[in-house]
Parts: sequence; structure tokens; C-alpha cells
Amino acid sequence: MSAASCFLIGLPGSGKSTVGRQLARRIALPFFDSDHVIEQRLGCSIREFFEREGEDRFRDMEVSILDELTAAPACVVSTGGGSVLRKENRERLHQRGSVVYLRSTPEEVFRRLRYDRNRPLLQVADPLQRLKDLYAVRDPLYRETAHFVIETGRPSVAMLVNMIVMQLELAGVVAPGAAPPQR
Repeated sequence: MSAASCFLIGLPGSGKSTVGRQLARRIALPFFDSDHVIEQRLGCSIREFFEREGEDRFRDMEVSILDELTAAPACVVSTGGGSVLRKENRERLHQRGSVVYLRSTPEEVFRRLRYDRNRPLLQVADPLQRLKDLYAVRDPLYRETAHFVIETGRPSVAMLVNMIVMQLELAGVVAPGAAPPQR
């Protein structure tokens, strides 16, 4: 039994790329970070594109890239934190693979990202309040889209990957024991 695609969603800084990379290695699937794919296509950083073209144009590009990635053969995709804002993204993600919501509180994310200058939505006077606002809007959308919710809390990346693999095995998405635990 081969694995189906797995898509990771959650707030910016919830660990989607880091966990996604390890998960893909563990279940032997290719890994894509939708934000990196977008940057490659744009030829500039998302932050630059955001400043130049605005969020709406970025979200249009994101819809196109996610349509492509979710239609691809089995893979693991980490999505941008705002990917769930568009209905077509939520529907495609939910229908085309297993969606894992890496749920982090705004406070946890703030602790991780407070020195990160590459996140356009957090370049504001009060980034913690901005994260709380993002969470209030996006948490219901993440939950609507997800098949599984994993609380990120304090577990290590390896433990988060184990938790996701266990959920995928229980759901019959990945064959049990197909992926040996990471040491």
C-alpha cells in the first residue's frame, strides 16, 4: 500500500516546513514547501512580492501553486499559513489528501518567531497581537480543512512526526510499520 499525499497547515511558524521535511523522509515521499515553490516561480521573496503587488495577488498565485501541488502524485506539502483563506484551497487540500493541522497557540509561535524578519504578516508594531488576530480568523478554517489536528506544544520534531505517522496509519493512509521510527 503506497501512501497518499499529506498536506500540513497551520499558523506561520507552527513547524510545517520542518515537520513536513522529516515526515516526507519518514514515509518516503517527495517534499514540497508551497512558499518556496512560489518564491522560485516569482524569482523574488514572498515579502518583496507582498510589498510590491499586495496580498490578493499573492493569494492568487498561491491558489495556482496549491492546485498544482495537490494534484501531483503522492507527496508531502507544507502550505503557507494563509493558504486556508481561500475556499478553493480548503476544498482541494481536504479532497486530495490527508490534511494535518499543526496547531500552535499564538504565544508559542511568537516565542519561535519573534526575531524572524522574513514573515511579512508579522512586520507590525505588535506581532503577538497580530498572531492572536490571525489565529482567531484562521483556526476555524484550519479545523474545517483538517482531517487530523496535532497540538505542537513542546514535543520535538521527531515526536510530532511519530504522532502524524500514527494518525496516518490508524486512518489507513500509510501502511502500518511501513516507515521505521526515526532514531
